[in-house]
Amino acid sequence: MRGPASLFFVLLLAAIAVAARGSAVPAGGAPQLGDETKPHRIVSLDLCTDQLLVELVERGRIAAVTHLAADPAVSAIPDKARGIPITHGVAEDVLRYDPDLVLAGPFGVSATVDLLRRLGRNVVVVQQPQDLDGVRLSVRAVAAAIGEGANGEALVADFDRRLSALAAPADPPATAVIYQIGGTVSGPGSLADAALAAAGFRNMSAAYRLTRGGQVPLESLVAEPPDLLVLASNAEEYRTALADNLRHPIIRLLRGRGASLELPWRYWLCGTPHIADAIEQLAQARAGIEARRR
Repeated sequence: MRGPASLFFVLLLAAIAVAARGSAVPAGGAPQLGDETKPHRIVSLDLCTDQLLVELVERGRIAAVTHLAADPAVSAIPDKARGIPITHGVAEDVLRYDPDLVLAGPFGVSATVDLLRRLGRNVVVVQQPQDLDGVRLSVRAVAAAIGEGANGEALVADFDRRLSALAAPADPPATAVIYQIGGTVSGPGSLADAALAAAGFRNMSAAYRLTRGGQVPLESLVAEPPDLLVLASNAEEYRTALADNLRHPIIRLLRGRGASLELPWRYWLCGTPHIADAIEQLAQARAGIEARRR
């Protein structure tokens, strides 16, 4: 439904929701004494806020998450998210849950966010981290919005504990490159680059002459291979022409010659503490490389 008719439908839903709000009871039952100011009908419109929300708050306060939250290809919490109602991000879809808080990311649903704000809904946009400090900020932003600051600090403390437990890297550091579908690589200033650095690697992508689209030619990988070739996806997971580069004979050759690691997107696609899973796997691979050097 588009145009004025769609907007009328949205406004009508909003009016009905406001009228019913006084008698609405969240899915998990009535809020506990002292929790009246916390949101109890929370909708998430972004895969990354989905994951933080599910980790930080009891299930009964979550009205809906995106359909991606239970997708094991991209979500680090598919089992925890399974069974939670889903939203596809349009305003009509969101309003039927009568949310008292909407969490969104910076991309993809700006029109929905604008309309919800015009209708007086409480919308918090959480930025996508580009480094590990940004991960901590995102956790704390969501925790503050949902009234669970203590849970947020506990999640950050566990994240920091896992990172501090990693062994220090050798000098000079081993090199690595994260090679993705289409031949793109994760460069400096990205969250993946921060993960490599935290694991003790030097990102090799800066040494290559990349194409305008950020791809590294296979010839460059052969001429100057990294100590660790990191594949962002399993070669058989995406049976598309765009992913043919992952199945190229040269990639098989490089993997046979040196160290390689498949590091699924679900661990580092979003700036959540689950990136510690990726960092720990990278650090373990780096320890193996250093042991072979010795």
